[in-house]
Amino acid sequence: MSELIKVPGIGDGEGEVIEILVKVGDKVEAEQSLVTLESDKASMEIPCPKAGTIKSIKVKMGDTLKEGDDLIELESESGDADEEKDEKAGKDEKKEPAEKPEASDDEKADKPAEKASDGKQAASDKKASGSSIQPVKVPDLGSDSKAKVIEILVKKGDTVEVDQSLIVLESDKASMEIPSPVAGTVESVEIKLEQDAGTGDLILHMKVEGEEPAAEPAQDQKPASDTKADQQPETKQDESADSKPAEQDEAPAPVGGPSRDGTKVHAGPAVRLLAREMGVDLAEVKSTGPRDRILKEDVQNHVKSVMKQGKTAPATAGGAGIPAVPEIDFSRFGEIEVKDMTRLQQIGAANIHRSWLNVPHVTQFDLADISELETFRKDQKAVAEKAGVKLTILPFLLKACAHLLREQANFNVALAPNGKQLIHKNYVHIGFAVDTPDGLMVPVIRDVDKKSLLQLAGEAAELAEKARTKKLGADGMQGACFTISSLGHIGGTYFTPIVNAPEVAILGVSKATMQPVWDGSVFQPKLMLPLSLSYDHRAINGAAAAQFTKRLGELLGDIRSMLL
Repeated sequence: MSELIKVPGIGDGEGEVIEILVKVGDKVEAEQSLVTLESDKASMEIPCPKAGTIKSIKVKMGDTLKEGDDLIELESESGDADEEKDEKAGKDEKKEPAEKPEASDDEKADKPAEKASDGKQAASDKKASGSSIQPVKVPDLGSDSKAKVIEILVKKGDTVEVDQSLIVLESDKASMEIPSPVAGTVESVEIKLEQDAGTGDLILHMKVEGEEPAAEPAQDQKPASDTKADQQPETKQDESADSKPAEQDEAPAPVGGPSRDGTKVHAGPAVRLLAREMGVDLAEVKSTGPRDRILKEDVQNHVKSVMKQGKTAPATAGGAGIPAVPEIDFSRFGEIEVKDMTRLQQIGAANIHRSWLNVPHVTQFDLADISELETFRKDQKAVAEKAGVKLTILPFLLKACAHLLREQANFNVALAPNGKQLIHKNYVHIGFAVDTPDGLMVPVIRDVDKKSLLQLAGEAAELAEKARTKKLGADGMQGACFTISSLGHIGGTYFTPIVNAPEVAILGVSKATMQPVWDGSVFQPKLMLPLSLSYDHRAINGAAAAQFTKRLGELLGDIRSMLL
C-alpha cells in the first residue's frame, strides 16, 4: 500500500533541500536518508521511517520545507504497514496516561525557575565584584540523542560575543554550531573533543562583565511558591534573547565549524568526516554545491589536484614554507621553444628536490694521491682485457668505499622516519651515477665488499649499458647504502653532490690532475684525485666525515692496505 511520508520535526523550523538522496523506484530501508536539509545553523539528513519502494518524490532541489510538509510517497507491503500501525496505536495508548499537559508545563516551569535561581546567584556575585561566572550549557537539540563534539572553537581567556560559536556538534544526521547566549570571557572549558554531549550538558563557564542587576532585588522578595511570577520576567528575557538570533538570520553564515585557520566552511557531517580522514583543510577546498556547499567530490578532487601538482611541478613548487618560484613569460624577451622533460628527468628532479629540502647537507673536500694506483691499473690492463673487461678507476673506488662502509659503520645507516633512531645495514650495496640521453640514472651493485676488482668492472659496465639502453629495471636502482658520482671523464675540480636520501652520504669524484706535492725536501709530481663527500649532518658529524675522506685517500694511495 502507498503511504505519504512527511517531514518530521527538524528543530530549526525549516530548511532548504540541498540534496535528494533517492529516486523513484529505489528500495529503501528504515532510517535510510532521503534528503538533506540545510538551515542557517545546521545541515541534516531526513531518514525514512520504514522500508519500502519510492513511488514518487514530492520535493525538488531548492525547496524550503518545514515540519509536516509532504516528502515522498512510499509503497510498502500491506502486512508491514498494518503491523506498524498496530504497534504505533499500542504505543499511543500506552503514552496517553503519561502525556499530561500539566506535567509538561511543570517541566517547562522548572527550567525557568532554575534559570531564575542562577540569575539571583549571578546578581549577588555582581553586587560583590561587578561580574559573574555563568555556566553555558548545550541548548535544546530537538531530541534526546547525543552528538559528538568535533571542534572546540574557544579556549580559556578568549573574549566572545553574543551568538559567537563555541563548539561544533555532529550527529549521524547533522552538524551544528552551538552559539554563546551571552558575551564575556571564557573562564574554563568543561567539554572535551570527541565527547558525546546532549541537551543541558555543561560547555563552559563564562565571566560576564558590566551587567546591571536592576530588576533583581524585586525577584529576591518574591515567594518561592509564586511560580508564575518567577516565570514572567524569565519569559521576557527569553524573548529578548530569541530576538538576537532572529536578527542574525537576515545574514546567515556558512554552516559548519571553522577550518584550522578559523575560516567558516559550508559542509555536511559526511563531508567533514571524509576531510578529517584525508587530512584536508576544508578552507582550501573549492566548493561546487548549492550555496557554496562543499561536497564529497570536492574533497576528492582537491586531493587529486594536490597529488597531481606534486608530481607535475616538483622542481619549482615551494616546500617547508619556501615561496614558489614566480612564473615568467620568457617570450616577452625573445623567441622560445618549450620541450617536455623526459619521465626520467621529472622523476630525478622530484627526488633531488625532496632530498635537498629534507637533508641538511655538508660537504667535505679532500685530495687523494693515486699515483701508484694508476701505475697498477695500467699494469693490469692486459689481465683485464683477457678477462673481457675494462679496468677503470671506478672498481677501485667501489672497493675502497665498500671497505670503509664496513670499517666506519656509521656511514652505512639510514635515519629512521621518527628521527630518533639509526637503521644500521649489514650489507654493502653501492650505486654509481650514469649519464644517459634521457637523464641521470643510478644502477646499484650488490655485495660490493664480496667481489673482486675484475668482477666489479664487468658488472659496472653491464649495468651502465642497460641504463643507457633503457633495459635497467626498477630493482636495479634500489637498495643502495652509498652512491658514487664521478665526473672524472668530463673535468672540473670539486663539486657538491646531493645526498640520495635515505642514504646518508655520497662521494663526488672529479678529474685527477698532476700536481706538485712537497715530500719534505723537494716537490714531487703526483696524480691527485679531488674528492667531495656530501653527508647528512643529522646522522654524521664533521669529524667522522673528515676521517672518512682521509682514510679513503690512504686506501686509494696504497690499495694493498685493503688486504690487511
